[in-house]
Amino acid sequence: MSILEIQKNMTTQLKINKMKTNLSPIVVGTMNWGIWDKNLSISEMEHLINSCIENQITSFDHADIYGNYTTESEFGKAFAQSKIDRNKIQLISKCGIQHVNGRNNAIKHYDYSKDYIIWSVENSLKNLQTDYLDVLLLHRPSPLMVADEIAEAVAKLKKEGKIIDFGVSNFSASQAELIRQKIAINYNQVQFSATHHEAMLDGSLDYMQLHNIRPMSWNPLGTVFREDIEQTRRLKKLLVQLVDKYHLGSDTILLAWVLKHPANIIPVAGTVNIARIQALIKAVEMDLDTLDWFAIWTESMGNKVP
Repeated sequence: MSILEIQKNMTTQLKINKMKTNLSPIVVGTMNWGIWDKNLSISEMEHLINSCIENQITSFDHADIYGNYTTESEFGKAFAQSKIDRNKIQLISKCGIQHVNGRNNAIKHYDYSKDYIIWSVENSLKNLQTDYLDVLLLHRPSPLMVADEIAEAVAKLKKEGKIIDFGVSNFSASQAELIRQKIAINYNQVQFSATHHEAMLDGSLDYMQLHNIRPMSWNPLGTVFREDIEQTRRLKKLLVQLVDKYHLGSDTILLAWVLKHPANIIPVAGTVNIARIQALIKAVEMDLDTLDWFAIWTESMGNKVP
């Protein structure tokens, strides 16, 4: 399937889901752009933003906490410096986690009060140097979250044009339903990959399909390249065969595995490597054979499917 065909399918789903935001087929994550990892300069961030757009990746995933509350601001400076038309990109951000580092908090906790959600969004807008977020996500569920209060904050932000679409992150089906009863949820960003596939077994992805919630997947390549355990060794052995078959890299094949799921998942890729970005976008057009999809799942589990 071509990128154009995928974009048409996404537009159709937007109408079904009543979403207003059309995200790129792959979203680039910014968590490691700042001081938490790569510590990119403003000019390096500007170059990376342009490189992503050149490779048809126009959506950028943020959270207020990234870089101990500094990465949004650094990105905002790079974006302003780039002179890119705001309408050509989509900005996602998250709120709710209160860290000790970067804030005067005695302990890490969650805050989903109406006032804090509104303040957090307005602070992200200032840091990102934009008038609106395309998508606001609640970063992690809190046992103390009050659905009515969250709904009031989101409704106000939408009415004022400060956010376009709304979603959650790392929410179970029941946690998402608690919020959805009060206000529409468009997205849920969860962990999903060939090494972490619980979301397709615990009902999370089923729930999202039932309620027209678009999944995003953080860490979509899993731990294949970061851990040396029996699971990743099995997968690497299989990937050698698949690389030879498809003439594409292992990372592209792993991303294609995520994309093949019928929930229409949007991977959030955290790489800052331009060559890898170019390789990952090839996954969008890759036609991964069904038997190969099941082979990857089988090797991940270490036994045949039930």
